[in-house]
Amino acid sequence: MADAYFNLLARYNAWANERLYAACAALAESELKAKRRAFFGSIHATLNHILVGDRLWMSRLAGGTLVLPLNKILYEKFAPLRAARRAQDALLLGLVDGIAASRLDEPLHYRNTKGEDFATPHRLVLGHLFNHQTHHRGQVHDMLSQTAVAPPELDLIYFVRQAAG
Repeated sequence: MADAYFNLLARYNAWANERLYAACAALAESELKAKRRAFFGSIHATLNHILVGDRLWMSRLAGGTLVLPLNKILYEKFAPLRAARRAQDALLLGLVDGIAASRLDEPLHYRNTKGEDFATPHRLVLGHLFNHQTHHRGQVHDMLSQTAVAPPELDLIYFVRQAAG
């Protein structure tokens, strides 16, 4: 049986990503890739980093050993990046829906991008995965505020209110 809280976070995550990508779609490619004061240097690079993080963690959760540099540009163009984001969000929702609640406190054994071994409860890994996305969406939100495109509301409470209808 899936954990209701992580299911909520997965649905919120997809909603927030969709809203953020819709706003970013209004920007020219040059604006998406413009150098900005941010850890990954641009909106486009930050959106790629979020996807890299998801792929790394989801590989680990599935028992895989995917290794990617954290600054890897998976998609040079915005449209395929957006399509990949939607697909990743669907995979994440499926993963969360399929995880047994009893597994959440079991450790996940994995190797990080530096080759170091760790064991972290699945619950904390999932919490980190969602927190990581929120953290970097916030950076994109800030970079959007430096353009002519207004950043959308992304707070969880807006999603909860909308879902409650």
